[in-house]
Amino acid sequence: MKKDNIKKLVLSAMFIAIGIILPFFTGQLQKIGNMLLPMHLPILLCGLICGAWYGMAAGIITPILRSILFGMPVMFPSAAAMAFELGTYALVVGLCYNRSKWKCIFSLYRSMIIAMLSGRIVWGIVMTVFMGISGKSFGINAFISGAVLKAVPGIIAQLVLIPAIMLVLGRAHLISFGMNKKEKAEIK
Repeated sequence: MKKDNIKKLVLSAMFIAIGIILPFFTGQLQKIGNMLLPMHLPILLCGLICGAWYGMAAGIITPILRSILFGMPVMFPSAAAMAFELGTYALVVGLCYNRSKWKCIFSLYRSMIIAMLSGRIVWGIVMTVFMGISGKSFGINAFISGAVLKAVPGIIAQLVLIPAIMLVLGRAHLISFGMNKKEKAEIK
């Protein structure tokens, strides 16, 4: 049990590092980075591979740490709101996927879609509160623009790349993808 926790802790740290580095590839063009959501990929993977709680911690830490180290995203309101959003993504995807009987593509997509909806709703609520505190408004148009319209390329990338990565890791027997809980236990 202790070895498994250390493995999850090390993997979570790796996902945090990837989440900090990945935005550099899109950071030169901020609009592209905002559309591709590069921090979201490793955090969703962390929730799926390491579990809900490790993923939630990585989701909270990554935008805050990146803001402290590099000033992007700006701490308030962006990084703070992203911490809630990414923490929610990883928590929900981890809970939904790990409670699925079958570790298959259907349960993966179901878990991802529920997590994406939950994370965006949490982001909208947090942004509404943060903008209200700073005396600005954050209405439904800002939510739809920020959470949906601008994010479509990133959502598509997540829905394509994450199942592909999970499939590769499953075929390499690094994770149990496409197995039920009994088959997973037999591998361990």
